[in-house]
Amino acid sequence: MQQYLEFASHHPLLFSALGVVILLFIANEIHANLTGGKRLSIPEAIRLINDREPLIVDVRPAADFKRSHLLGAINLPLAKFDDRASELGKDKARPVLLYDMMGGGAGEAALKLKKLGHAEAYPLKGGLNGWLGASLPVTAK
Repeated sequence: MQQYLEFASHHPLLFSALGVVILLFIANEIHANLTGGKRLSIPEAIRLINDREPLIVDVRPAADFKRSHLLGAINLPLAKFDDRASELGKDKARPVLLYDMMGGGAGEAALKLKKLGHAEAYPLKGGLNGWLGASLPVTAK
């Protein structure tokens, strides 16, 4: 503990920067939870896929989608999401699992779907990176 206090007293700018980074991380998590609703962890997403057969929506650009995506996913790029959201069909009670590369843009898309009347829209926590990090399958077909 003494070393931490000594470090803080000798390097106040670095210690302050650490505090700012921690606060920004916390603020980002709070903002994501407030705007995108519940984010599903990888095990929760797998359970949703196995039990309820959700629509799986990849909100990354089309070129990224062609390289790899979750099995059964459809591509609805976030840049064109407002114009193409009607492509998800009329069944607004069916759950929707949304993901992007890191998990940030999927929350925004989930909020838009909820405003359009979809009862359940869940962003994937960690996005495709989290999915791949758990060694789960993707496809390029």
